[in-house]
Amino acid sequence: MVTVIQHEPGEGAGSLGALLGERKTRLVRTFAGDPVPDAADALVVLGGGMSAYDPLPFLEAEIRLLKRCVAERRPVLGICLGSQLLARALGATVARAQQPEIGFYRTRLTGEARDDALFSQAPGDFVAFHWHGDAFSLPPGAVALASSTITPLQAFRYGPRAWGIQFHLEIDAQVLDAMLASEDLGDDAGLLRKQAERELPRLHPIATRVFSNWTALL
Repeated sequence: MVTVIQHEPGEGAGSLGALLGERKTRLVRTFAGDPVPDAADALVVLGGGMSAYDPLPFLEAEIRLLKRCVAERRPVLGICLGSQLLARALGATVARAQQPEIGFYRTRLTGEARDDALFSQAPGDFVAFHWHGDAFSLPPGAVALASSTITPLQAFRYGPRAWGIQFHLEIDAQVLDAMLASEDLGDDAGLLRKQAERELPRLHPIATRVFSNWTALL
């Protein structure tokens, strides 16, 4: 069973959810008060508007769950807030970034990503969607996989089965609409929608390949 932790009402698993398909999935909606489980066979932690260092009981419970899943070598995937929580669980620092990164920006893979189980078949650089104001340091023992101009560390792998991805690789039109509705961006919202018409079709096959590689571990 794959446990998926969702922090915001409209921000689901997007393109990853479609790939989970017929697999048995337990959706934990922290925004609705669902309790965070103590264990999971496989774990996905999605994004959210809070910070990984906020003193919220459910976030501390997620960090404990992430630690256990990593120790047990369960497949783990953290996206945006989820990647920050994974970084914290592994002993890294999460703090306010020098500047927020919101929009479609180019992401570049590191040389180590060429041999990575998830990213080895992805292009060396591509435009991804970003929405974060925090950044993390590289956890001890982890491998850096991606960067952007604004954020030097965009993705990492820890051990053989745990990944943190800062950018929103899972983004689709529905998730984007939910994110734009959550904050007043003024004219920037219209610009992002126009960019999405061009960029989402380009990002989708990359996301499909990366997430397919992750689901193959299940």
